[in-house]
Amino acid sequence: MRITELPTDVQFLFSHLQSVALETMRIIELPADVQPLAGAMPAYCASLAVAALRDVCQQARAQKARLVALWGSDETPRGAGYALHLALALPSGLLWLTVALPREHPRYPSIADIYPCASRMQRAAYDLTGIHAHDSPDHRKWLRHRAWPGGVFPLRKEFDIAGGFPKSEDRYPFVRVEGEGVHEIPVGPVHAGTIEPGHFRFSIVGEKILRLEERLGYKHKGIEKRFEQLTLLDAARLAGRISGDSTVAYAWAYAMAVEGAAGVEPPPRALVLRGILLELERIANHLGDLGYLGNDVALAFGFFQFWRLKEDLLRLHAALFGHRYLMDLIVPGGVARDLTPEQAARLNGFIERLRSEVETLRSIYDDHAGMQDRFIMTGQILPALAEKLDLTGFAGRASGIRHDLRVDHPVPPWRQAGVRMASHTRGDVAARVSVRFDELYESMRLVQALVAMLSAGDIRVPIGDCPAGRRGVGWVEGWRGEVLIALDTAEGNRIHRLHPHDPSWQNWPLLERAVLGNIVPDFPLINKSFNLSYSGQDL
Repeated sequence: MRITELPTDVQFLFSHLQSVALETMRIIELPADVQPLAGAMPAYCASLAVAALRDVCQQARAQKARLVALWGSDETPRGAGYALHLALALPSGLLWLTVALPREHPRYPSIADIYPCASRMQRAAYDLTGIHAHDSPDHRKWLRHRAWPGGVFPLRKEFDIAGGFPKSEDRYPFVRVEGEGVHEIPVGPVHAGTIEPGHFRFSIVGEKILRLEERLGYKHKGIEKRFEQLTLLDAARLAGRISGDSTVAYAWAYAMAVEGAAGVEPPPRALVLRGILLELERIANHLGDLGYLGNDVALAFGFFQFWRLKEDLLRLHAALFGHRYLMDLIVPGGVARDLTPEQAARLNGFIERLRSEVETLRSIYDDHAGMQDRFIMTGQILPALAEKLDLTGFAGRASGIRHDLRVDHPVPPWRQAGVRMASHTRGDVAARVSVRFDELYESMRLVQALVAMLSAGDIRVPIGDCPAGRRGVGWVEGWRGEVLIALDTAEGNRIHRLHPHDPSWQNWPLLERAVLGNIVPDFPLINKSFNLSYSGQDL
């Protein structure tokens, strides 16, 4: 596809690259072509020379393009070396850039100074594939821990997943904060209750938090390696289990990627049903977290009431769709289960009752002086910092970052339903609570609007043979933020490489900033106001 045929923002990105080459007399290999990716979401892919990487990222950042994901792959079976991949969000859609790296010493220049959220992604890419951001300011391991020794890279094709290897020593070099009156409080990685491990190291002066350093990735599950052993259809179950509280978002993103690679379009009824499922997942998570936020400020009444409502919803999920958390319902080609008219009426009736109760509970939260005293100006992320560090999802919208894929790139059924974006600018716990309530109301409205849009028709079409070398992208606005699936196919309807990306990658570093200057007892409250996923970034 010629550059002049591309959207204006993509054209500008590569025409600027040509200008840089002329002005600096540097030899920069321009992309041979930029190809549109088939599928519901507007997306393009291009190959890029490593010498051009920083120039393109700098220009993309100047255009306010966001870094959605960064990952690596082993291309040696295809006669190449390794590759670095980036997904950039432009106003016109998603741009998937691939940077070829040599077999020996696969290195590339760090982009963490351009996109700070890339730092942990670069560290993870090295741990898994051995590709190295050679001038990065932070070369500490991120995912490896003691699970495998240094110099072993599990996502290289030569890695034997069944073979054993000795565990290495850990000795992770945490940043030390010293000074008069400074002391440390280590929390985790083992937590009370059913929660995945994460370590939080607080540097404290008195009661106030001077610094927080996180360490995650304690239960690396090998999900990306497991995908390479599955067929495109079988992998749908695994995709829905990357982060269990976002099973609908991941399953939809995976199905979207497969459908794009295979050239298949799901039936209209299936797309509407997917929309209903996604909004129900959003409602369930916001209900649960609003209850926990009440609990964290000693309002047990709020906890019990919101969790009563969430439990009612989960039981309705089981009755209508066969699973409390809506797993295995979205599949490549459509959905696995339909709604009868009687079930649709039951869902509508539940939403009406839920709306009434949520309105009452919001008035209690808004009028509760003790609660508002704990919420307002606690855990604040101002818009300038949110933009610099790429805060995303509802937390980003609570800090003035107005991005929502359902609005920015409305694929069916959002194009027909029309989504009203909720936002705030104060960026504190109170703002994140306010956005959650607004999103609850909007999701309830959308569920009823989508039920009314259900028309007769099939709910699934078959996925035929998909040739090797096809690419597909799934990009879905989950309840927490943008979920990405980047798929590269192999022979026999199998997967060469699949990278799932959770919005928690972008948002965990912001939690470290949100707690600064707050007292230690407010950490659980600030943490829950984000409610980030351990599992989604511990693949």
